[in-house]
Amino acid sequence: MAEMPVPHPGPNQVLIRISAAGVNRHDCNQRSAGVHHDGNPVPGLEVSGVVAALGEGVTEFATGDAVMALVQGGGYAEFALADAALVMVVPDALDPVAAAGVPEALFTAWWNFFAMMRLQREEFALIHGGTSGVGHIALQAMSSLGYRVLATAGSARKVKAAEGFGAFAAFNYNHSDLVGKVLRATGGAGIGALLDMSAGAHMAADLEMMAPDGRIAHLSGGGGAALNVPLKTLMAKRLSITGSLLRPLALERKTAVAAMIRRDVLPILGTKVRPSVAAQFNLEDAAAAHREMEKGSHIGKILLRVADR
Repeated sequence: MAEMPVPHPGPNQVLIRISAAGVNRHDCNQRSAGVHHDGNPVPGLEVSGVVAALGEGVTEFATGDAVMALVQGGGYAEFALADAALVMVVPDALDPVAAAGVPEALFTAWWNFFAMMRLQREEFALIHGGTSGVGHIALQAMSSLGYRVLATAGSARKVKAAEGFGAFAAFNYNHSDLVGKVLRATGGAGIGALLDMSAGAHMAADLEMMAPDGRIAHLSGGGGAALNVPLKTLMAKRLSITGSLLRPLALERKTAVAAMIRRDVLPILGTKVRPSVAAQFNLEDAAAAHREMEKGSHIGKILLRVADR
C-alpha cells in the first residue's frame, strides 16, 4: 500500500470514491510485468463507488450517485478517475459492491461479440471459459436477450454452473468428442462467433466446430504464443480469426460499446444479470486476491473491497 494524491477530474471525467474493484487476469499480468507496465502503475480496470467530483462538461451525474465504471487503470485505490462516457449509474436492483464486477465483463463481451464479430440472432455463439468473470456475465446477459450461447469449462462443477448462468449447452473442453457435442447441440449448424480466453488451446477443435464464415476472437495472447492454423481449413470455411486488447482501445470505440450496453443490458442488470461473487478481499490483501485468481478454480468474479471510512 502507498499514499498517493487524490486525482482531480479533468474535462469530461468523473472522480469516483471507490467501494470495490474487480480483479481481472490483466491485473495479474500487470503485476508480473512491473509497476511501469501499460500506463497507470496502479492496477484495476473496473470499479464501483460514488461520485466524488465532476470535471468540466459532465452533466449526467451528480455528486453522491452510486456508479460503476470501466477505468484506464487505477482501480486498486480509494479514488479513481473515469471518463464520463464509461460511467454508469448502478441500478437499484444491483448490489453496489458486486457492481464492481460488471464493467470489464460487459465491455469485453459486447466489444468482441457485437462490434468485432457482429454476432447475428440466427447464429450460435460459444465462450471458452463460461464461468470466468467475463464468461458468466456474458452468458447471463446474452441468453436473457435471446442469443444462443454455448460454453465450455474445465470441470463438471463449472459445466453445471455455466448451465445455470444460461448457457444453451455446456461441455468440458477436455472431452474427446467436444466437436461432436457442439455440432449435435447446434443441430449441425456449428458456431458463428467464438470467444476464446485459452490462447488457442483448443484451436483444432474450434476450427472443426465453426460454421462457414465463422469468427473467432481471442482475449489472451498466451504470453506471446504463436497460433498454428491449417490454412486449408481456414479457407474452406472462410473463417476469420482476430483478437483485441480492451485497455488500449480508443475512447470513441469504448464510448460506442458503452451506448450498446446501456441500451441492451442496463435495463436487466440486477434482475436477469447479476455478478456471481466468488470471493472478496480487502484492498490491502490484493496479493491474496491475485493468488486466488491464478489458481483458476473460482466461478464468477473476485472483488477487492475498500474498507469503509
